Amino acid sequence: MHTQVAATLIDIEAELRTLSLWENEAPDEAALSSTQPFAVDTLTLPQWLQWIFIPTMRRLVTEQEPLPAKCGIVPMAEEYFRGQGLPIQGLLDALEDVDRLLCGESPDYSTHPDPRAN
Repeated sequence: MHTQVAATLIDIEAELRTLSLWENEAPDEAALSSTQPFAVDTLTLPQWLQWIFIPTMRRLVTEQEPLPAKCGIVPMAEEYFRGQGLPIQGLLDALEDVDRLLCGESPDYSTHPDPRAN
C-alpha cells in the first residue's frame, strides 16, 4: 500500500501544479505550526496539501511507518473549491484515491482510469 500512496501523492502534486496552486515559497513557521485540522486557521487547503500533508505522507512512506487509518480530505476539498470555477476533478480523484487507500479500500479507477496502470 505504501507504493500506491506514494504514487497518489505524485498525482496530487501534479494536479496542484496543473491548477497553478503549487507555491515556490513555504508559509512562515507560525502558519505551518497550526494545530487546527487542515490548518484552516493559517493555510489554504492547497497550502496544507503541499506543505503539511504531502511531506508528512512522503516521510511515512519512505520510512515504511504505519499510515493513518483514515483521511477524509475529499469533503474538505469539495467545500474549499466550491464556486471557484477551477477544473478540480483530477485533484478530487487523486484525493479520493488517497482517502480510499488509507481506509483500506481499493481506489475506484472505473470513474478515472489509473494512469499508472499502463
